[in-house]
Amino acid sequence: MTRFDWPVRVYWEDTDAGGVVYHASYLRFLERARTEWLRSLGVDQMALKEATGLGLVVHRMEIDFLRAALLDDELWVSVEVKERRSASILFAQSITRSDGAVLIQAQVRAACVDLKRMRPAPIPVDIADRIVPRT
Repeated sequence: MTRFDWPVRVYWEDTDAGGVVYHASYLRFLERARTEWLRSLGVDQMALKEATGLGLVVHRMEIDFLRAALLDDELWVSVEVKERRSASILFAQSITRSDGAVLIQAQVRAACVDLKRMRPAPIPVDIADRIVPRT
């Protein structure tokens, strides 16, 4: 898979008093897209946790806020795998308004961790095999 896109609509709860998307809302949009990307690969995060005690957590995030989204905007959140290591995935993500304007560009490193010990753990092979970095 080279790129995954997920639609998001901006609601009141996502904005500040002026109807501009609050910066933390973008983090939720990025997270939702990564979650739906995993689902598209057949990965159920709750089943993974229950079966293995593992989960993916954000380790590092760099975000460029380029333009603002506004109340009722239709957005597309993209997910691309830039790199897969044994215990982490580096994603390139963007949020684009329906008119094509790029609002957010982000790099996100998610680490696979043993959730009880909160220590890095290898991504299970059956899942790692489905995660293909873009070329």
